[in-house]
Amino acid sequence: MSIIYPEELFAIIGACFEVYNVVRSGFQEPIYQECLELEFAMRNMPCRPQVELPLTYKDRVLTKYLKPDFDCYSKIILEIKAVSRLDDSCRAQVHSYLKLTKYKLALLVNFGAHGELEHERIVF
Repeated sequence: MSIIYPEELFAIIGACFEVYNVVRSGFQEPIYQECLELEFAMRNMPCRPQVELPLTYKDRVLTKYLKPDFDCYSKIILEIKAVSRLDDSCRAQVHSYLKLTKYKLALLVNFGAHGELEHERIVF
């Protein structure tokens, strides 16, 4: 099984580790969001925060939009958390994002776990 978008995924995870190494755990999600925005900009990475992504249902575009934490490279959803541990509700949220968008890959990153940066790759 090959990893899709390996270079882009590596770059995103690298930026997340840099933010974690500087800031560490203990802050709320908006702090990490803003730090990542700055880090992505410093690295010239095409990651847009909270952009409205169209949703489809049976090949019809919905009037509602999805606003994930980041749209990276126009093909990867990055959802960030600041919780003690990732759980199934976090994963279910990201699976739902992939189900109703054109995206095939998401990265779920948790800055809140004490002593580590959690990250999970979710493929649709």
